[in-house]
Amino acid sequence: MRKHDKTGFWKKSAVFVWLMAVSLQVSGEKPLFAREQVLLTLDSAVNIAMGRSYRIKQLELGIERTRFWLKSRQASLKSRIFMELKAPDIEAVSETKWNSTLKKDEIIHSNTRLWQMDLSVKQPVLVFGYPTNGYLSLNNQIYRYSQEDGGQEVDYYNRFFLKFEQPFLLPNNLKNDIEDAELDLQKSELEYIADRVSLIDRVSDDYYDLFEVSYKKTIFDLQIENLRKIAEIAQVKAGQDTARVIETVQVQVELANARESLLRNQSEIRREIAAIKQRLQLSHEDSVFIEPVVKVVPIKIDVNQAIQYGNSLHPRLRILEIDKRKGEIDVNNSTGWDAFHLNLEMTYGMEKQKDQFREIWDDYDGSYSVSINAYVPIWDWGRRKARIEAEKISLKKTELYIEETQNRIRSDIVNAVDNLRDYQQRALNMQSNIGRVQDITDFGMNQYRDNLISLQDLLQMVARQKETELNFLDAYLGYRRSLLSLMIQTYYDYENGESLIDKFRVES
Repeated sequence: MRKHDKTGFWKKSAVFVWLMAVSLQVSGEKPLFAREQVLLTLDSAVNIAMGRSYRIKQLELGIERTRFWLKSRQASLKSRIFMELKAPDIEAVSETKWNSTLKKDEIIHSNTRLWQMDLSVKQPVLVFGYPTNGYLSLNNQIYRYSQEDGGQEVDYYNRFFLKFEQPFLLPNNLKNDIEDAELDLQKSELEYIADRVSLIDRVSDDYYDLFEVSYKKTIFDLQIENLRKIAEIAQVKAGQDTARVIETVQVQVELANARESLLRNQSEIRREIAAIKQRLQLSHEDSVFIEPVVKVVPIKIDVNQAIQYGNSLHPRLRILEIDKRKGEIDVNNSTGWDAFHLNLEMTYGMEKQKDQFREIWDDYDGSYSVSINAYVPIWDWGRRKARIEAEKISLKKTELYIEETQNRIRSDIVNAVDNLRDYQQRALNMQSNIGRVQDITDFGMNQYRDNLISLQDLLQMVARQKETELNFLDAYLGYRRSLLSLMIQTYYDYENGESLIDKFRVES
Protein backbone atom coordinates (compact mmCIF):
# COMPACT_ATOMS: atom_id res chain seq x y z
CA MET A 1 0.00 0.00 0.00
CA ARG A 2 1.40 3.37 -1.02
CA LYS A 3 1.49 6.40 1.18
CA HIS A 4 -1.14 8.26 -0.85
CA ASP A 5 -3.52 5.29 -0.41
CA LYS A 6 -3.28 5.31 3.37
CA THR A 7 -6.15 7.79 3.94
CA GLY A 8 -8.48 5.65 1.86
CA PHE A 9 -7.43 2.59 3.80
CA TRP A 10 -8.31 4.17 7.14
CA LYS A 11 -11.73 5.26 5.84
CA LYS A 12 -12.42 1.74 4.57
CA SER A 13 -11.30 0.34 7.92
CA ALA A 14 -13.63 2.69 9.81
CA VAL A 15 -16.56 1.56 7.66
CA PHE A 16 -15.60 -2.04 8.26
CA VAL A 17 -15.50 -1.45 12.05
CA TRP A 18 -19.03 -0.08 11.85
CA LEU A 19 -20.31 -3.01 9.77
CA MET A 20 -18.64 -5.46 12.12
CA ALA A 21 -20.17 -3.72 15.18
CA VAL A 22 -23.62 -4.00 13.61
CA SER A 23 -23.18 -7.68 12.83
CA LEU A 24 -21.95 -8.48 16.33
CA GLN A 25 -25.10 -7.01 17.88
CA VAL A 26 -27.60 -8.88 15.70
CA SER A 27 -28.92 -12.17 17.12
CA GLY A 28 -31.68 -14.53 16.10
CA GLU A 29 -34.07 -13.06 18.69
CA LYS A 30 -33.52 -9.43 17.68
CA PRO A 31 -34.78 -7.43 14.70
CA LEU A 32 -32.59 -7.49 11.62
CA PHE A 33 -32.11 -3.71 11.77
CA ALA A 34 -30.90 -1.71 14.77
CA ARG A 35 -33.28 0.87 16.13
CA GLU A 36 -30.72 3.70 15.95
CA GLN A 37 -27.24 4.13 14.55
CA VAL A 38 -24.99 6.19 16.81
CA LEU A 39 -21.69 7.55 15.53
CA LEU A 40 -19.78 8.38 18.69
CA THR A 41 -17.18 11.03 19.24
CA LEU A 42 -15.96 11.92 22.70
CA ASP A 43 -18.08 15.08 22.73
CA SER A 44 -21.23 13.33 21.53
CA ALA A 45 -20.75 10.51 24.07
CA VAL A 46 -20.42 13.06 26.88
CA ASN A 47 -23.50 14.96 25.68
CA ILE A 48 -25.57 11.76 25.54
CA ALA A 49 -24.44 10.77 29.04
CA MET A 50 -25.22 14.19 30.49
CA GLY A 51 -28.60 14.31 28.81
CA ARG A 52 -29.57 10.95 30.31
CA SER A 53 -27.84 11.10 33.69
CA TYR A 54 -30.22 10.87 36.63
CA ARG A 55 -27.52 12.28 38.89
CA ILE A 56 -27.24 15.43 36.75
CA LYS A 57 -31.02 15.85 36.79
CA GLN A 58 -31.09 15.45 40.58
CA LEU A 59 -28.38 18.08 40.98
CA GLU A 60 -30.25 20.48 38.69
CA LEU A 61 -33.34 20.09 40.87
CA GLY A 62 -31.15 20.58 43.95
CA ILE A 63 -29.87 23.88 42.56
CA GLU A 64 -33.41 25.01 41.79
CA ARG A 65 -34.49 24.11 45.33
CA THR A 66 -31.53 25.99 46.86
CA ARG A 67 -32.38 29.06 44.78
CA PHE A 68 -35.86 29.06 46.21
CA TRP A 69 -34.43 28.78 49.75
CA LEU A 70 -32.22 31.79 49.01
CA LYS A 71 -35.16 33.69 47.52
CA SER A 72 -37.16 32.89 50.65
CA ARG A 73 -34.45 34.21 52.97
CA GLN A 74 -33.79 37.29 50.85
CA ALA A 75 -37.51 38.07 51.07
CA SER A 76 -37.06 38.39 54.85
CA LEU A 77 -35.37 41.76 54.16
CA LYS A 78 -38.63 43.09 52.75
CA SER A 79 -41.86 44.14 54.39
CA ARG A 80 -44.17 41.43 55.60
CA ILE A 81 -47.90 41.92 56.13
CA PHE A 82 -49.81 39.49 58.32
CA MET A 83 -52.92 39.26 60.43
CA GLU A 84 -53.71 37.33 63.61
CA LEU A 85 -57.30 36.59 64.49
CA LYS A 86 -59.11 35.34 67.56
CA ALA A 87 -62.58 34.61 66.31
CA PRO A 88 -63.59 33.94 68.99
CA ASP A 89 -61.70 33.17 72.23
CA ILE A 90 -64.39 31.77 74.56
CA GLU A 91 -63.80 31.06 78.23
CA ALA A 92 -66.31 29.78 80.78
CA VAL A 93 -64.09 28.56 83.61
CA SER A 94 -63.62 28.84 87.37
CA GLU A 95 -60.26 29.99 88.69
CA THR A 96 -58.74 30.74 92.05
CA LYS A 97 -58.04 34.47 92.45
CA TRP A 98 -56.89 36.60 95.38
CA ASN A 99 -59.43 38.99 96.88
CA SER A 100 -57.44 41.88 98.33
CA THR A 101 -60.48 43.21 100.23
CA LEU A 102 -61.27 39.94 101.98
CA LYS A 103 -57.60 39.03 102.23
CA LYS A 104 -58.17 35.53 100.93
CA ASP A 105 -58.42 33.44 97.75
CA GLU A 106 -61.76 32.99 96.08
CA ILE A 107 -62.99 30.70 93.36
CA ILE A 108 -64.30 33.00 90.66
CA HIS A 109 -66.31 31.85 87.66
CA SER A 110 -65.78 33.91 84.53
CA ASN A 111 -67.65 33.79 81.26
CA THR A 112 -65.96 35.87 78.56
CA ARG A 113 -65.97 36.24 74.79
CA LEU A 114 -63.09 37.82 72.90
CA TRP A 115 -63.03 38.70 69.21
CA GLN A 116 -59.66 40.18 68.24
CA MET A 117 -57.80 41.20 65.08
CA ASP A 118 -54.10 42.19 64.98
CA LEU A 119 -52.85 43.55 61.65
CA SER A 120 -49.11 44.22 61.20
CA VAL A 121 -46.78 45.51 58.52
CA LYS A 122 -43.30 44.43 59.62
CA GLN A 123 -40.03 45.58 58.08
CA PRO A 124 -36.42 44.68 59.02
CA VAL A 125 -34.37 47.73 59.91
CA LEU A 126 -31.66 48.31 57.27
CA VAL A 127 -28.81 50.81 57.58
CA PHE A 128 -27.17 51.50 54.20
CA GLY A 129 -28.62 48.20 53.00
CA TYR A 130 -27.20 46.31 55.98
CA PRO A 131 -29.68 44.43 58.22
CA THR A 132 -29.33 45.40 61.90
CA ASN A 133 -31.27 42.38 63.23
CA GLY A 134 -34.00 44.77 64.40
CA TYR A 135 -37.57 45.24 63.19
CA LEU A 136 -39.92 48.18 62.77
CA SER A 137 -43.63 47.49 62.43
CA LEU A 138 -46.90 49.36 61.95
CA ASN A 139 -49.70 47.68 63.87
CA ASN A 140 -53.43 47.88 64.39
CA GLN A 141 -55.17 46.04 67.19
CA ILE A 142 -58.97 45.83 67.45
CA TYR A 143 -60.99 43.66 69.77
CA ARG A 144 -64.42 43.16 71.28
CA TYR A 145 -64.43 41.83 74.83
CA SER A 146 -67.60 40.77 76.59
CA GLN A 147 -68.09 39.53 80.18
CA GLU A 148 -71.19 37.94 81.63
CA ASP A 149 -71.93 38.07 85.36
CA GLY A 150 -75.66 38.29 85.73
CA GLY A 151 -75.59 40.76 82.84
CA GLN A 152 -73.34 41.47 79.89
CA GLU A 153 -70.61 44.10 79.73
CA VAL A 154 -69.06 44.80 76.33
CA ASP A 155 -65.85 46.76 75.64
CA TYR A 156 -64.40 47.76 72.28
CA TYR A 157 -60.73 48.63 71.85
CA ASN A 158 -58.78 50.10 68.92
CA ARG A 159 -55.08 50.93 68.81
CA PHE A 160 -52.68 52.09 66.08
CA PHE A 161 -49.01 52.06 66.99
CA LEU A 162 -45.42 51.84 65.72
CA LYS A 163 -43.23 49.19 67.28
CA PHE A 164 -39.43 49.02 67.26
CA GLU A 165 -37.57 45.87 68.35
CA GLN A 166 -33.79 45.63 68.51
CA PRO A 167 -31.57 43.03 70.19
CA PHE A 168 -28.10 44.03 71.38
CA LEU A 169 -24.95 41.96 72.02
CA LEU A 170 -26.25 39.07 69.89
CA PRO A 171 -25.10 37.74 66.48
CA ASN A 172 -26.93 39.20 63.50
CA ASN A 173 -29.00 36.11 62.69
CA LEU A 174 -30.87 37.79 59.84
CA LYS A 175 -27.64 38.67 58.00
CA ASN A 176 -26.08 35.28 58.77
CA ASP A 177 -29.08 33.33 57.50
CA ILE A 178 -29.08 35.17 54.18
CA GLU A 179 -25.33 34.70 53.69
CA ASP A 180 -25.66 31.03 54.63
CA ALA A 181 -28.34 30.58 51.95
CA GLU A 182 -26.13 32.31 49.35
CA LEU A 183 -23.26 29.97 50.25
CA ASP A 184 -25.56 26.92 49.96
CA LEU A 185 -26.50 27.99 46.43
CA GLN A 186 -22.85 28.46 45.41
CA LYS A 187 -22.03 25.06 46.88
CA SER A 188 -24.87 23.35 45.00
CA GLU A 189 -23.74 24.91 41.72
CA LEU A 190 -20.13 23.80 42.30
CA GLU A 191 -21.23 20.25 43.17
CA TYR A 192 -23.27 20.19 39.96
CA ILE A 193 -20.23 21.26 37.90
CA ALA A 194 -17.99 18.74 39.71
CA ASP A 195 -20.41 15.91 38.94
CA ARG A 196 -20.56 16.87 35.26
CA VAL A 197 -16.76 16.83 35.04
CA SER A 198 -16.68 13.51 36.90
CA LEU A 199 -19.14 12.14 34.34
CA ILE A 200 -16.81 13.33 31.55
CA ASP A 201 -14.00 11.38 33.19
CA ARG A 202 -16.04 8.16 33.38
CA VAL A 203 -17.43 8.44 29.85
CA SER A 204 -13.99 9.30 28.43
CA ASP A 205 -12.52 6.19 30.02
CA ASP A 206 -15.09 3.97 28.29
CA TYR A 207 -14.76 5.90 25.03
CA TYR A 208 -10.98 5.54 24.89
CA ASP A 209 -11.26 1.82 25.69
CA LEU A 210 -13.54 1.45 22.65
CA PHE A 211 -11.26 3.72 20.61
CA GLU A 212 -8.27 1.54 21.46
CA VAL A 213 -9.79 -1.76 20.35
CA SER A 214 -11.32 -0.12 17.26
CA TYR A 215 -7.98 1.34 16.21
CA LYS A 216 -6.29 -2.01 16.85
CA LYS A 217 -8.66 -3.56 14.37
CA THR A 218 -7.34 -1.27 11.64
CA ILE A 219 -3.81 -2.37 12.60
CA PHE A 220 -4.75 -6.05 12.41
CA ASP A 221 -6.57 -5.48 9.11
CA LEU A 222 -3.48 -3.85 7.64
CA GLN A 223 -1.28 -6.67 8.95
CA ILE A 224 -3.55 -9.28 7.35
CA GLU A 225 -3.56 -7.38 4.05
CA ASN A 226 0.25 -7.24 4.04
CA LEU A 227 0.50 -10.97 4.84
CA ARG A 228 -1.91 -11.77 2.01
CA LYS A 229 0.28 -9.89 -0.43
CA ILE A 230 3.34 -11.72 0.90
CA ALA A 231 1.47 -15.05 0.56
CA GLU A 232 0.75 -14.28 -3.08
CA ILE A 233 4.45 -13.53 -3.73
CA ALA A 234 5.51 -16.68 -1.85
CA GLN A 235 3.04 -18.75 -3.87
CA VAL A 236 4.55 -17.49 -7.12
CA LYS A 237 8.05 -18.30 -5.87
CA ALA A 238 6.98 -21.77 -4.73
CA GLY A 239 5.63 -22.41 -8.23
CA GLN A 240 9.02 -21.44 -9.64
CA ASP A 241 11.03 -23.34 -7.05
CA THR A 242 9.45 -26.25 -5.12
CA ALA A 243 12.17 -25.97 -2.47
CA ARG A 244 10.53 -22.72 -1.36
CA VAL A 245 7.11 -24.26 -0.62
CA ILE A 246 7.96 -24.04 3.09
CA GLU A 247 7.83 -20.25 2.77
CA THR A 248 4.15 -20.39 1.80
CA VAL A 249 3.49 -22.48 4.92
CA GLN A 250 5.32 -19.97 7.11
CA VAL A 251 3.27 -17.11 5.68
CA GLN A 252 0.02 -19.05 6.18
CA VAL A 253 0.94 -19.65 9.84
CA GLU A 254 1.57 -15.95 10.33
CA LEU A 255 -1.69 -15.16 8.54
CA ALA A 256 -3.63 -17.57 10.79
CA ASN A 257 -2.14 -15.98 13.90
CA ALA A 258 -3.07 -12.51 12.62
CA ARG A 259 -6.64 -13.63 11.93
CA GLU A 260 -6.88 -15.08 15.42
CA SER A 261 -5.74 -11.74 16.85
CA LEU A 262 -8.45 -10.05 14.76
CA LEU A 263 -11.12 -12.41 16.13
CA ARG A 264 -10.04 -11.69 19.70
CA ASN A 265 -10.14 -8.01 18.86
CA GLN A 266 -13.70 -8.35 17.53
CA SER A 267 -14.77 -9.89 20.85
CA GLU A 268 -13.15 -7.00 22.70
CA ILE A 269 -14.98 -4.51 20.50
CA ARG A 270 -18.28 -6.20 21.27
CA ARG A 271 -17.60 -6.02 25.03
CA GLU A 272 -16.54 -2.38 24.88
CA ILE A 273 -19.62 -1.45 22.83
CA ALA A 274 -21.83 -3.15 25.42
CA ALA A 275 -20.02 -1.28 28.22
CA ILE A 276 -20.40 2.14 26.62
CA LYS A 277 -24.05 1.45 25.78
CA GLN A 278 -24.66 0.74 29.45
CA ARG A 279 -22.79 3.89 30.45
CA LEU A 280 -24.78 6.03 28.00
CA GLN A 281 -28.06 4.22 28.77
CA LEU A 282 -28.55 3.34 25.11
CA SER A 283 -30.81 0.55 23.93
CA HIS A 284 -29.28 -2.87 23.36
CA GLU A 285 -30.63 -2.71 19.80
CA ASP A 286 -28.85 0.57 19.01
CA SER A 287 -25.82 0.34 16.74
CA VAL A 288 -22.78 2.12 18.17
CA PHE A 289 -19.60 2.76 16.19
CA ILE A 290 -16.71 5.20 16.13
CA GLU A 291 -14.18 6.39 13.58
CA PRO A 292 -10.76 5.91 15.21
CA VAL A 293 -9.03 8.98 13.82
CA VAL A 294 -5.88 10.17 15.60
CA LYS A 295 -4.81 13.78 15.81
CA VAL A 296 -2.00 15.10 17.98
CA VAL A 297 -2.05 18.87 18.52
CA PRO A 298 0.93 20.21 20.50
CA ILE A 299 -0.14 22.07 23.63
CA LYS A 300 2.23 24.18 25.71
CA ILE A 301 1.55 24.02 29.43
CA ASP A 302 2.87 26.44 32.03
CA VAL A 303 3.03 24.51 35.33
CA ASN A 304 2.63 27.57 37.54
CA GLN A 305 -0.38 28.76 35.56
CA ALA A 306 -1.88 25.27 35.71
CA ILE A 307 -1.45 25.25 39.51
CA GLN A 308 -3.09 28.67 39.64
CA TYR A 309 -6.03 27.32 37.62
CA GLY A 310 -6.33 24.39 40.00
CA ASN A 311 -6.31 26.60 43.10
CA SER A 312 -8.79 29.11 41.70
CA LEU A 313 -11.14 26.89 39.68
CA HIS A 314 -11.23 23.45 41.30
CA PRO A 315 -14.67 23.00 42.96
CA ARG A 316 -13.18 20.89 45.76
CA LEU A 317 -11.17 23.86 47.01
CA ARG A 318 -13.95 26.35 46.43
CA ILE A 319 -16.42 24.14 48.31
CA LEU A 320 -13.97 23.89 51.21
CA GLU A 321 -13.65 27.69 51.22
CA ILE A 322 -17.44 27.88 51.39
CA ASP A 323 -17.44 25.36 54.25
CA LYS A 324 -14.85 27.50 56.00
CA ARG A 325 -17.04 30.59 55.70
CA LYS A 326 -20.07 28.62 56.91
CA GLY A 327 -17.94 27.47 59.83
CA GLU A 328 -17.09 31.08 60.66
CA ILE A 329 -20.81 31.88 60.61
CA ASP A 330 -21.47 28.93 62.94
CA VAL A 331 -18.79 30.19 65.34
CA ASN A 332 -20.38 33.65 65.25
CA ASN A 333 -23.84 32.20 65.88
CA SER A 334 -22.53 30.05 68.72
CA THR A 335 -21.37 33.14 70.63
CA GLY A 336 -25.03 34.04 71.11
CA TRP A 337 -25.95 30.79 72.85
CA ASP A 338 -26.76 31.52 76.52
CA ALA A 339 -24.89 34.84 76.23
CA PHE A 340 -25.67 38.07 78.01
CA HIS A 341 -27.84 40.23 75.78
CA LEU A 342 -30.42 43.00 75.78
CA ASN A 343 -33.71 43.38 73.94
CA LEU A 344 -35.11 46.85 73.42
CA GLU A 345 -38.77 47.27 72.57
CA MET A 346 -40.53 50.62 72.08
CA THR A 347 -44.02 51.46 70.91
CA TYR A 348 -45.78 54.74 70.15
CA GLY A 349 -49.31 55.25 68.91
CA MET A 350 -52.96 56.05 69.60
CA GLU A 351 -55.70 54.08 71.33
CA LYS A 352 -59.38 54.27 72.15
CA GLN A 353 -61.62 52.18 74.40
CA LYS A 354 -65.43 52.52 74.38
CA ASP A 355 -68.53 50.45 74.85
CA GLN A 356 -69.77 51.38 71.39
CA PHE A 357 -67.94 50.22 68.26
CA ARG A 358 -68.58 53.40 66.28
CA GLU A 359 -66.96 55.51 69.03
CA ILE A 360 -63.52 53.90 68.90
CA TRP A 361 -62.52 55.74 65.69
CA ASP A 362 -62.30 59.36 67.01
CA ASP A 363 -60.50 61.34 69.65
CA TYR A 364 -57.70 58.90 70.25
CA ASP A 365 -55.59 58.95 73.37
CA GLY A 366 -51.81 58.77 73.10
CA SER A 367 -50.04 55.55 74.04
CA TYR A 368 -46.46 54.47 74.30
CA SER A 369 -44.27 51.88 75.95
CA VAL A 370 -40.55 51.26 76.49
CA SER A 371 -39.03 48.07 77.77
CA ILE A 372 -35.50 46.73 78.05
CA ASN A 373 -35.13 43.06 78.82
CA ALA A 374 -31.78 41.60 79.79
CA TYR A 375 -30.72 37.98 79.84
CA VAL A 376 -27.94 37.44 82.40
CA PRO A 377 -26.34 33.98 82.51
CA ILE A 378 -25.05 33.04 85.95
CA TRP A 379 -23.59 29.54 85.76
CA ASP A 380 -23.88 26.82 83.11
CA TRP A 381 -20.99 24.47 84.03
CA GLY A 382 -19.01 25.55 80.95
CA ARG A 383 -21.72 24.49 78.48
CA ARG A 384 -21.59 27.65 76.33
CA LYS A 385 -17.80 27.76 76.22
CA ALA A 386 -17.57 24.08 75.24
CA ARG A 387 -20.06 24.53 72.38
CA ILE A 388 -18.11 27.50 71.04
CA GLU A 389 -14.84 25.58 71.22
CA ALA A 390 -16.44 22.66 69.37
CA GLU A 391 -17.43 24.99 66.52
CA LYS A 392 -13.93 26.49 66.44
CA ILE A 393 -12.38 23.02 66.16
CA SER A 394 -14.66 22.22 63.22
CA LEU A 395 -13.42 25.41 61.57
CA LYS A 396 -9.79 24.43 62.17
CA LYS A 397 -10.44 21.00 60.61
CA THR A 398 -11.79 22.69 57.49
CA GLU A 399 -8.69 24.91 57.30
CA LEU A 400 -6.49 21.78 57.48
CA TYR A 401 -8.55 20.15 54.71
CA ILE A 402 -7.98 23.22 52.55
CA GLU A 403 -4.22 23.08 53.07
CA GLU A 404 -4.14 19.32 52.38
CA THR A 405 -6.27 19.71 49.26
CA GLN A 406 -4.08 22.50 47.91
CA ASN A 407 -0.98 20.31 48.30
CA ARG A 408 -2.71 17.32 46.68
CA ILE A 409 -3.98 19.38 43.75
CA ARG A 410 -0.53 20.87 43.22
CA SER A 411 1.07 17.41 43.22
CA ASP A 412 -1.57 15.98 40.87
CA ILE A 413 -1.19 18.87 38.45
CA VAL A 414 2.61 18.59 38.36
CA ASN A 415 2.32 14.84 37.64
CA ALA A 416 -0.35 15.42 34.99
CA VAL A 417 1.80 18.03 33.23
CA ASP A 418 4.85 15.73 33.28
CA ASN A 419 2.81 12.84 31.88
CA LEU A 420 1.29 15.04 29.20
CA ARG A 421 4.67 16.35 28.08
CA ASP A 422 6.10 12.84 27.94
CA TYR A 423 3.21 11.27 26.01
CA GLN A 424 2.82 14.31 23.76
CA GLN A 425 6.47 14.20 22.70
CA ARG A 426 6.28 10.44 22.11
CA ALA A 427 3.10 10.80 20.08
CA LEU A 428 4.53 13.64 17.99
CA ASN A 429 7.75 11.73 17.31
CA MET A 430 5.91 8.59 16.29
CA GLN A 431 3.28 10.49 14.29
CA SER A 432 6.01 11.64 11.92
CA ASN A 433 7.19 8.05 11.49
CA ILE A 434 3.87 6.19 11.34
CA GLY A 435 3.24 7.25 7.74
CA ARG A 436 6.54 5.73 6.56
CA VAL A 437 6.29 2.24 8.04
CA GLN A 438 3.97 1.00 5.27
CA ASP A 439 6.38 2.35 2.65
CA ILE A 440 9.17 0.35 4.28
CA THR A 441 7.04 -2.79 4.22
CA ASP A 442 6.12 -2.22 0.56
CA PHE A 443 9.79 -1.72 -0.24
CA GLY A 444 10.59 -4.98 1.58
CA MET A 445 8.01 -6.83 -0.49
CA ASN A 446 9.69 -5.65 -3.68
CA GLN A 447 13.06 -6.76 -2.35
CA TYR A 448 11.64 -10.17 -1.40
CA ARG A 449 10.12 -10.49 -4.88
CA ASP A 450 13.56 -9.76 -6.32
CA ASN A 451 15.24 -12.24 -3.91
CA LEU A 452 17.21 -9.45 -2.22
CA ILE A 453 15.96 -10.28 1.31
CA SER A 454 14.65 -13.43 2.96
CA LEU A 455 11.10 -14.18 4.00
CA GLN A 456 12.11 -13.93 7.66
CA ASP A 457 13.42 -10.41 7.11
CA LEU A 458 10.18 -9.42 5.43
CA LEU A 459 8.03 -10.92 8.19
CA GLN A 460 10.10 -9.03 10.74
CA MET A 461 9.32 -5.83 8.82
CA VAL A 462 5.59 -6.60 9.07
CA ALA A 463 5.94 -7.38 12.77
CA ARG A 464 7.88 -4.15 13.38
CA GLN A 465 5.20 -2.20 11.49
CA LYS A 466 2.51 -3.65 13.75
CA GLU A 467 4.61 -2.96 16.85
CA THR A 468 5.25 0.63 15.71
CA GLU A 469 1.56 1.26 15.14
CA LEU A 470 0.66 -0.25 18.53
CA ASN A 471 3.30 1.90 20.21
CA PHE A 472 1.90 4.96 18.49
CA LEU A 473 -1.58 4.02 19.68
CA ASP A 474 -0.27 3.64 23.23
CA ALA A 475 1.46 7.04 23.08
CA TYR A 476 -1.62 8.71 21.57
CA LEU A 477 -4.00 7.31 24.19
CA GLY A 478 -1.52 8.30 26.90
CA TYR A 479 -1.50 11.81 25.44
CA ARG A 480 -5.32 12.01 25.34
CA ARG A 481 -5.76 10.60 28.85
CA SER A 482 -3.04 12.86 30.28
CA LEU A 483 -4.70 15.88 28.69
CA LEU A 484 -8.03 14.78 30.17
CA SER A 485 -6.43 14.28 33.59
CA LEU A 486 -4.90 17.77 33.45
CA MET A 487 -8.27 19.26 32.51
CA ILE A 488 -9.93 17.51 35.46
CA GLN A 489 -7.23 18.66 37.88
CA THR A 490 -7.24 22.28 36.71
CA TYR A 491 -10.86 22.59 35.54
CA TYR A 492 -9.50 24.31 32.46
CA ASP A 493 -10.00 23.03 28.91
CA TYR A 494 -6.65 23.66 27.22
CA GLU A 495 -7.88 22.49 23.81
CA ASN A 496 -10.71 25.03 23.70
CA GLY A 497 -9.15 27.62 26.01
CA GLU A 498 -12.03 27.93 28.47
CA SER A 499 -12.79 27.34 32.11
CA LEU A 500 -15.05 24.38 32.92
CA ILE A 501 -16.67 26.51 35.63
CA ASP A 502 -17.82 28.98 32.98
CA LYS A 503 -18.67 26.22 30.50
CA PHE A 504 -20.96 24.28 32.84
CA ARG A 505 -22.27 27.11 35.01
CA VAL A 506 -26.03 26.92 35.47
CA GLU A 507 -27.78 30.03 34.23
CA SER A 508 -30.08 31.75 36.70
